[in-house]
Amino acid sequence: MIDPSHIPYNRRSLSQAELEERIQTYGDQIHINRIIDAYDMARSVHASQVRNDNTPFFDHTARTVRIIMDELGLYDTDLITAAFLHDVLEDSSNITRDVLEYNFGSYVAYVVETLTKDLAKAKTDPDNIDLQYVSRLKKSSHDCILIKLAARLDNVRCITFNLKRNPVVYLANTLERYLPIADASNNPRLHTLAAMIRQEANTLLG
Repeated sequence: MIDPSHIPYNRRSLSQAELEERIQTYGDQIHINRIIDAYDMARSVHASQVRNDNTPFFDHTARTVRIIMDELGLYDTDLITAAFLHDVLEDSSNITRDVLEYNFGSYVAYVVETLTKDLAKAKTDPDNIDLQYVSRLKKSSHDCILIKLAARLDNVRCITFNLKRNPVVYLANTLERYLPIADASNNPRLHTLAAMIRQEANTLLG
């Protein structure tokens, strides 16, 4: 078996077998098929996508889930399902909120929709779209914020692999816009995520 610590961070992922083992050990085995369906949908939607560091986009999704499970110790079915699906509305023209609601329930559909940015508008006015997104996130459920900050943590960990074209701006926006949402919360897992992001940022910024 390959020691995952020997694999560069941005090339780590989560196989279906690893996922099933975690859910069977720590999660809700009754709903394991729903989580596997979300895993398969995300893998299919992101199959042809490659990130700026030339790694499969799905690996980012998988690592976001790993952070939630392995580092936060959370195995709630809706949370894990939504985490796998958090980018599918942005990246698929075929999947809609109605499709998500039919397959995974209204709460998962709500979380994914909340985490979806208008990428077309973001190309022309990224700063304003990001501010609107943050404003929406402040009013959302803790699950939405957990997934977003877990995804941000993964991206911050990938910055040294040339993931972001402007890493300084990405870090500044993360620290100044997103982490205050966690700081204002009474959720200890959000505080843990904020602390991990700050630690990574401090290492990068020296």
